Amino acid sequence: MRGDNRPSAPNYTSAALTMGLVNLLWIFAVIWTVFGFAATVLCALGLNWMIDRIAARRG
Repeated sequence: MRGDNRPSAPNYTSAALTMGLVNLLWIFAVIWTVFGFAATVLCALGLNWMIDRIAARRG
């Protein structure tokens, strides 16, 4: 069977980013509830630092 006539794969980028944001928000809400605002801010800053490192390494 030839694969030339298959349709292209759908683009799920926006759905994946939306669900990533939803998951990030509920995880931050749990951290805020259990450990407080300072822990949430530190987690957010750590996540931002890691994303910046990955971006610098890639580009």
